[in-house]
Amino acid sequence: MSSSALEKLRCFYDQFSSDDHVLVLIDADPDAIASAMAVKRLLWRKVANTSISNINVIKRPDNIAMIRLLRVSLIPLSKIDKSKFNRFVIVDSQPDHNETFAAFKPDVIIDHHPETGVNAPFLDIRPKYGATASIMTEYLRAARIKPSSKLATGLFFAVKTDTDNFVRQTLLEDVRAFQFLYNHANIHLARKIEQTEMRFDFLKYFKIALENMRRRKGRVFVHLGPVVNPDVCVLIADFFMKVNSVRWSIISGICNKKLTVVFRNDGLRKNAGDVARQSFGHIGSAGGHKNMARAEIPIAVLEEHVKLKDDKILLGWIINQIEKKAGKK
Repeated sequence: MSSSALEKLRCFYDQFSSDDHVLVLIDADPDAIASAMAVKRLLWRKVANTSISNINVIKRPDNIAMIRLLRVSLIPLSKIDKSKFNRFVIVDSQPDHNETFAAFKPDVIIDHHPETGVNAPFLDIRPKYGATASIMTEYLRAARIKPSSKLATGLFFAVKTDTDNFVRQTLLEDVRAFQFLYNHANIHLARKIEQTEMRFDFLKYFKIALENMRRRKGRVFVHLGPVVNPDVCVLIADFFMKVNSVRWSIISGICNKKLTVVFRNDGLRKNAGDVARQSFGHIGSAGGHKNMARAEIPIAVLEEHVKLKDDKILLGWIINQIEKKAGKK
């Protein structure tokens, strides 16, 4: 293991003492869940206790399956008494990604998304990595910790998911992490989690998408209207990217008093994160990677710009914002 990995581990451990009560905050998805599991393992017997809290409502079937099958203990943020913790960790995200994080002052931030100018006593942000789970695997290896089957399976599934089986941006370090985890993971369990990605009530959104999509020179735009969870937009966006003529898939929906816009592209001379920021960053939170990104706009702000009662008008406005601000790429 490299000296830089050992140095990172030492600096990470320097943030904690044996009487600390640590809260790991996540916007739960496979990478965040697995990375939080790794933090908890790293701090085992080194702090008084470590809890993991999800700031979002978890409804995606694969996420639910992952938590159940790997027996991950998560506490919804609404049930957290902040006063009982004196150290806060954010993994696979940064405070600017979600306003809920603003209530906390993180001591540690470990992430693989583009840096947002955030500050914390310990920062490890590596935008070129395909998954935060790859970074956390390096920490475990530097600490000479052999991951349990469940932890290795979680990290393995996270690397696999966030790199889209190494189709998305990755580094050799992601491949090394994957190879290491493969030797310790339960592959059958990982496959079971992966195959549990659909709920019966999600099928209606595919019907809405197919009936209402707009195609413009290799780009598919869809506004789904109200959705039970923003992750529905992710499922639809990924679905359209499987069509060979689609270069961009941009899907929106309204949930929890926010408009969520999910971006996917084929990665060829495009940057979804830049397009999301240029199109919606001035009225909401927006950002992401080269071929996947997201924007979230509060409904209260959105109403100042467009009529929300007509889905066709709203979709036209979304298309106009993207083409006006980001160009017709």
